[in-house]
Amino acid sequence: MLEKVNDILKNDGVIAYVTDTVWGLGCLPSSEKAVKRIYEIKHRDGKKPLILMSDEFYNLFDYLKQPIEKEAQKLIKKFFPGALTLVLEKSKKTPDFITSGLTTVGVRIPDNNTFAQICRNIEGRVLATTSANLSGTPPALTYDEAIKYIGDKVDLVIPDYGCKANGIASTVAGFRNGQTVIFRQGEVVI
Repeated sequence: MLEKVNDILKNDGVIAYVTDTVWGLGCLPSSEKAVKRIYEIKHRDGKKPLILMSDEFYNLFDYLKQPIEKEAQKLIKKFFPGALTLVLEKSKKTPDFITSGLTTVGVRIPDNNTFAQICRNIEGRVLATTSANLSGTPPALTYDEAIKYIGDKVDLVIPDYGCKANGIASTVAGFRNGQTVIFRQGEVVI
C-alpha cells in the first residue's frame, strides 16, 4: 500500500487519509498540478492557502524562515504532535501556489499513527494538505465519509487502520509582535 502511495504522489496524485482531527486531502508540496487538483476537488477559493503536515517537525524546517520565533518554539514543544496548526513565516522553498501568495504557511504534526506511517514512507515526508470535504461542508470524520465525499475524485483513500479522527478541528495560531494570535479556536487551548 505505501509503495503505491509514493507512486501516486510522485505522479502528481492526490490522496486522502486520516489525521487526529479530521480526514485530510494531500499531495507533495512540490506538485503544482496536484495542488491545483485539490482546489478543484474541494471547489476551494484560491485565496485560501493549504498547510504543510509531517510526522516530525524537523521535516518542515526547510519550508520555514529561520530562526523560528521563541513563542512558536514553546508551542511546538508543548503541543506537537497534536491538534495545533501554527502559521509561521515561510522560506523560499515553500511555493506560492500552496500559500496563495502569502508570506506565511501553516504547519502541523498530527498525533495519528496511520498518518505518521504515511509520512515516513513518502519522499520528503511532508504533505501539502487541507480537510477532505467540499468547501463549505463538514469534513470527513471516517473512512466511509471520505469515500462518500471525495473518493471518486482522488487517486487513493487510505484506510485508517484503526487510528480514528476525533472530529474536532485543530486550533490555528500565529504571531504578531511576539504575541500569540488565535485565528481559529479548535481542540487545543493555548
